[in-house]
Amino acid sequence: MLSERMLTTVMRECTKSYLKLSPTDDTMMPAPVPGQRYMLYMHVPFCERLCPYCSFNRFPFAEDRARPYFANMRKEMLMLKDLGYDFDSVYIGGGTPTILLDELCDTIDLARETFSVKEVSSETNPNHLIPSYLDKLQGRVQRLSVGVQSFDDGLLKQMDRYDKYGCGQEIMERIQDASPYFTSMNADMIFNFPAQTEDILVSDIERVIESGASQTTFYPLMASPSVAKSLARTVGKVDSAREQRFYEIICELLTGEVPGVDTGAPGAQGERGLFDFGSAWTFNRRGAAGRVGEGSMLMEPGAPVADEPRAMIDEYVVDYEEYPAIGSGGITYLGSNLYVNTFSVVDYNRAIEEGRMSMMGKATFSLRDRMRYRFLMQLFGLRLDKRQFREDFGVSVERGLPAEMAFMAAAGAFATNDADEITLTAKGRYLTVVMMRQFFIGVNNLRDQARAALTGEERELIFG
Repeated sequence: MLSERMLTTVMRECTKSYLKLSPTDDTMMPAPVPGQRYMLYMHVPFCERLCPYCSFNRFPFAEDRARPYFANMRKEMLMLKDLGYDFDSVYIGGGTPTILLDELCDTIDLARETFSVKEVSSETNPNHLIPSYLDKLQGRVQRLSVGVQSFDDGLLKQMDRYDKYGCGQEIMERIQDASPYFTSMNADMIFNFPAQTEDILVSDIERVIESGASQTTFYPLMASPSVAKSLARTVGKVDSAREQRFYEIICELLTGEVPGVDTGAPGAQGERGLFDFGSAWTFNRRGAAGRVGEGSMLMEPGAPVADEPRAMIDEYVVDYEEYPAIGSGGITYLGSNLYVNTFSVVDYNRAIEEGRMSMMGKATFSLRDRMRYRFLMQLFGLRLDKRQFREDFGVSVERGLPAEMAFMAAAGAFATNDADEITLTAKGRYLTVVMMRQFFIGVNNLRDQARAALTGEERELIFG
């Protein structure tokens, strides 16, 4: 699709220009803006083994590295309290947050004692969906996202996940057993693996449905240069030409949406759809606990917190436009600045023990960059609030982003475009997936810049 290729090229160049890390001497995050709502992101960078496609900050697990790290993350949490922050939502990502369960539980308990936390979201891996873990997580974690990637045994072996986490059938049964423990259970999937056929994808979708997961996230395979070689060596070269077709299959089988048919037209939704769209690549089971979730950075500033449980959105971007991040490799977005914490666990521990935070670089967004960011993130959440956009930036989205609006309109991306809002057609959702794919590749490049500073043993652990 020509519009997809054009968009990929433009987004690649845009992210190169504004997702560029500059050194910073800042030792503390900015104080919170009075009245602004924030979520707290925590990063746990330890895994039993490293997946070849993952660009997040992660290290092979060793208990003597992990215990001091958790202790310092709790100290950093208290630094945020001293700065005046409060949080009603916490997201814990990795790595594998559940790698050292007693430390994770102590950290969650401190967060609940320190802040006005109403909900905790955490990532995990399938081997931790066992009663001894689930019993301790129940009540502490409301929303759990399990990294499945695929239920296909061949793909799991290719990704070096089969021996770690079991066969696809076992993983599916563990999700079935674990789902009742949580308000929301998300099955985290990846599509467009080089060896993935349409039949394998259809089987993956059928197993997601059978698992009983209340939510599933399907993102396209994407990687940064730092993992490109290991990705090509283990799973092969990515064929982006199949991506749209695979995405259409996912949407059709989960929601009943017929490819090529306007979603507002009669018969556009088939009989077999059991899920609704939560974002451009997140799907919520109809009738399951929780509402359709907005993306992170996707809700309007000042929007009220809903009392009912919410569905989890991918990565660590959940319902909030701005968020401080603690832990090695955490990425903070506050105001016009994006901060990246050091990727060195050694340097992170030293910084916290010396009473300072560990930001090693930042990228500063111009007003136009911030408008583009809002445009992308709210479209990813399926609705752009035009009135809020004008209120926050002082211009309409048409005047602030004329080229972006003209391109998306010409491509047939908008289902609704009136004085209040923009919503998306099926084609618009896929174009948003393309933009998000390129944005996250840009963020992965930012991570690569931070990872390049690693030295000694830590560099050997990652690159050796």
